[in-house]
Amino acid sequence: MTLPQATYPFVEFPAILRQHGFAVAPDQTIGFIEAVGLLGPRGISDIHAAGLAMLAIPRERMAEYDALFRAYFLGQAVSAPASGEDDEVLAYESEGGTQEIDVPEDDGDVGGNAVATERLFQRQFNEQDEDAVLLGFVRQAPHRLPRRRSYRWTPSRHGNRLNMRQTLREAVRRDGEVFTLPQTRRKTRQRRIVLLIDVSGSMQDRTDTTLRFAHTLAQSADRFEAFTLGTRLTRITPALKLSQQSEALARISRIVADFDGGTRLGDAFEAYLSVPRFAGFARGATVIVLSDGLERGAPDAMIRAVQKLSRLAWRLEWLSPLANDPNYEPRTEALQAVLPWLDGFGDGAGLSAITSHVLNLEATP
Repeated sequence: MTLPQATYPFVEFPAILRQHGFAVAPDQTIGFIEAVGLLGPRGISDIHAAGLAMLAIPRERMAEYDALFRAYFLGQAVSAPASGEDDEVLAYESEGGTQEIDVPEDDGDVGGNAVATERLFQRQFNEQDEDAVLLGFVRQAPHRLPRRRSYRWTPSRHGNRLNMRQTLREAVRRDGEVFTLPQTRRKTRQRRIVLLIDVSGSMQDRTDTTLRFAHTLAQSADRFEAFTLGTRLTRITPALKLSQQSEALARISRIVADFDGGTRLGDAFEAYLSVPRFAGFARGATVIVLSDGLERGAPDAMIRAVQKLSRLAWRLEWLSPLANDPNYEPRTEALQAVLPWLDGFGDGAGLSAITSHVLNLEATP
């Protein structure tokens, strides 16, 4: 099949990137072409943005990508380093690309122990003796995770609607006589659960526990999504789908680059909502935030994002490790401001508290 001549530059550019050591898969090239077509494009900046979003350009090689882009599309050979990297939060997906989200400058200092700087490295996970709690959760999860009514109907002896189809079949088979009136009811299915996990420095002691819980939940829930929040947003759902917990955590340690780094919860929430597919995951779902809420800076971004999440989700729950103290009260300005928009605020200090809260969501008024 002959490609249209107009697509040649967008096929050749990924090939040039591969020649310079960038890992660009064929399906990413197709996605790049589709993204350019979707954007118009209205200008060269749209092509540049489509490449960043669809070709999975590593953060540390942005300057090299810019140089190759300018050399190919603009005929320039001078490499200019990308500016403003400290003011960007990336929405990152391991099997896809990255989407840049512009973030306003942060001059405030609200949040006490929240870390301001970004540190990028891989994390090593240690084994913990929490198998009993997780095993109990696995046994109870299929029956106690939140459910919703489906659009499908199923025969039932105690249904609330007449099953006309089965009634007519019985009438035809019995020459018009119907001895019983079959009933039907709506099926139910598990609600999607979306976990937003804070992996910043202030949550360092809890990260292992929350990720082990996330893996167990991914194996138990019918529909599940998980993201880590810090100085960037990373989708970790594919890694959590691996059946072996050790393999899943090892893969997460490779794809999440901001473990124990800075705290930009509001910006990460807005990055999540700015990607339509990610925001769609929250619609009608149970959204659970595992974070201490120690946001640094002005609370405006976090307030806006939590308000929108609250409107999208069936329930928005916030579990903080600081809430295990009965006398605990949120101190940060951002967390105090979003409390009215939360459906639940509970203890996230340990696996027992987290699993108990999740299993009791259906019974929560």
